[in-house]
Amino acid sequence: MLEDLAPDAVIADKGYDSDAFVERLKARDITPVIPPKANRKEIRDCDFALYCERNLVERFFNKIKHYRAIATRFDKLANTFLAGVLLEKSVAARHYSPGMGLGINRKACS
Repeated sequence: MLEDLAPDAVIADKGYDSDAFVERLKARDITPVIPPKANRKEIRDCDFALYCERNLVERFFNKIKHYRAIATRFDKLANTFLAGVLLEKSVAARHYSPGMGLGINRKACS
Protein backbone atom coordinates (compact mmCIF):
# COMPACT_ATOMS: atom_id res chain seq x y z
CA MET A 1 0.00 0.00 0.00
CA LEU A 2 2.80 2.44 0.84
CA GLU A 3 4.63 1.76 -2.42
CA ASP A 4 2.03 3.73 -4.41
CA LEU A 5 2.46 6.93 -2.36
CA ALA A 6 5.24 9.50 -2.70
CA PRO A 7 5.00 11.90 0.29
CA ASP A 8 7.79 14.19 1.47
CA ALA A 9 7.38 13.01 5.06
CA VAL A 10 5.49 10.42 7.09
CA ILE A 11 4.20 11.58 10.46
CA ALA A 12 3.48 8.69 12.80
CA ASP A 13 3.40 7.90 16.50
CA LYS A 14 5.90 5.89 18.54
CA GLY A 15 4.27 2.62 17.53
CA TYR A 16 5.91 2.95 14.11
CA ASP A 17 9.40 3.52 15.53
CA SER A 18 11.06 0.42 14.15
CA ASP A 19 14.38 0.34 12.36
CA ALA A 20 12.94 -1.63 9.44
CA PHE A 21 10.10 0.85 8.83
CA VAL A 22 12.35 3.91 9.17
CA GLU A 23 14.97 2.44 6.82
CA ARG A 24 12.27 1.59 4.29
CA LEU A 25 11.11 5.22 4.35
CA LYS A 26 14.64 6.57 4.03
CA ALA A 27 15.33 4.27 1.07
CA ARG A 28 12.44 5.98 -0.72
CA ASP A 29 13.68 9.49 0.26
CA ILE A 30 10.79 10.01 2.66
CA THR A 31 11.52 11.86 5.88
CA PRO A 32 10.30 9.88 8.91
CA VAL A 33 8.75 12.15 11.55
CA ILE A 34 8.40 9.56 14.29
CA PRO A 35 9.39 10.28 17.89
CA PRO A 36 11.73 7.65 19.31
CA LYS A 37 10.48 5.19 21.90
CA ALA A 38 11.69 5.74 25.45
CA ASN A 39 13.57 2.44 25.48
CA ARG A 40 15.38 3.00 22.17
CA LYS A 41 19.14 2.53 22.49
CA GLU A 42 20.03 4.68 19.48
CA ILE A 43 18.00 7.90 19.73
CA ARG A 44 16.98 9.35 16.37
CA ASP A 45 16.21 13.00 15.67
CA CYS A 46 12.59 13.99 15.21
CA ASP A 47 11.09 17.23 13.91
CA PHE A 48 8.75 17.84 16.83
CA ALA A 49 7.38 21.05 15.28
CA LEU A 50 6.13 19.02 12.32
CA TYR A 51 5.03 16.19 14.63
CA CYS A 52 2.69 18.63 16.41
CA GLU A 53 0.76 19.03 13.13
CA ARG A 54 -0.29 15.39 13.54
CA ASN A 55 -2.43 16.59 16.43
CA LEU A 56 -4.54 18.68 14.01
CA VAL A 57 -5.37 15.64 11.92
CA GLU A 58 -6.19 13.48 14.93
CA ARG A 59 -8.52 16.11 16.40
CA PHE A 60 -10.30 16.55 13.08
CA PHE A 61 -10.98 12.82 12.82
CA ASN A 62 -12.16 12.80 16.44
CA LYS A 63 -14.66 15.55 15.64
CA ILE A 64 -16.06 13.93 12.51
CA LYS A 65 -16.49 10.58 14.27
CA HIS A 66 -19.29 12.19 16.28
CA TYR A 67 -21.36 12.30 13.11
CA ARG A 68 -22.90 8.87 12.77
CA ALA A 69 -23.19 8.90 8.97
CA ILE A 70 -19.48 9.51 8.64
CA ALA A 71 -18.36 7.20 11.45
CA THR A 72 -20.35 4.25 10.08
CA ARG A 73 -19.98 5.27 6.43
CA PHE A 74 -23.64 5.10 5.46
CA ASP A 75 -22.81 6.45 2.01
CA LYS A 76 -21.46 3.73 -0.22
CA LEU A 77 -20.20 6.02 -3.00
CA ALA A 78 -16.85 7.67 -2.38
CA ASN A 79 -17.91 11.08 -3.69
CA THR A 80 -21.02 11.13 -1.45
CA PHE A 81 -18.91 10.17 1.56
CA LEU A 82 -16.37 12.88 0.71
CA ALA A 83 -19.19 15.43 0.45
CA GLY A 84 -20.30 14.47 3.97
CA VAL A 85 -16.77 14.86 5.33
CA LEU A 86 -16.41 18.27 3.67
CA LEU A 87 -19.80 19.36 4.99
CA GLU A 88 -18.81 18.34 8.52
CA LYS A 89 -15.50 20.17 8.12
CA SER A 90 -17.30 23.37 7.19
CA VAL A 91 -19.71 23.00 10.12
CA ALA A 92 -16.81 22.36 12.53
CA ALA A 93 -14.88 25.35 11.18
CA ARG A 94 -17.82 27.69 11.92
CA HIS A 95 -17.80 26.70 15.59
CA TYR A 96 -14.24 27.85 16.17
CA SER A 97 -12.50 31.16 15.78
CA PRO A 98 -10.70 31.69 12.45
CA GLY A 99 -7.26 31.94 14.01
CA MET A 100 -7.56 28.63 15.79
CA GLY A 101 -8.24 26.23 12.90
CA LEU A 102 -10.20 23.43 14.56
CA GLY A 103 -10.03 25.00 17.98
CA ILE A 104 -6.57 23.69 18.78
CA ASN A 105 -4.25 25.67 20.96
CA ARG A 106 -0.93 25.73 19.11
CA LYS A 107 0.93 26.68 22.28
CA ALA A 108 0.09 23.25 23.70
CA CYS A 109 2.47 21.69 21.18
CA SER A 110 5.44 23.91 21.97
